[in-house]
Amino acid sequence: MFDLLLPGDSRTLKAKRSYVRPIIAALRKYEVAAAEVGLTDLHGRTEIGVAVVAADAAHVGEVLSACERLIFGRPEVEVLATRRALHGEDD
Repeated sequence: MFDLLLPGDSRTLKAKRSYVRPIIAALRKYEVAAAEVGLTDLHGRTEIGVAVVAADAAHVGEVLSACERLIFGRPEVEVLATRRALHGEDD
């Protein structure tokens, strides 16, 4: 999960979507499920969730690390927080 601060010109939901949609589209190129999962009604902030399913936990870590690099490489957003949670077959 990524907690992002969007640019100051994202004062409307339409403007906010113009930043969020390309990020989600870029994340999906890593074959993950990605969506805006929180702060949907708050202008200037968003939470984007990413889900990965794989047989190997190391592969999940590699994919999530690639997603983090992509988000941190976006100059238009500031990453306020990231959170990872891995669930196994016992969960």
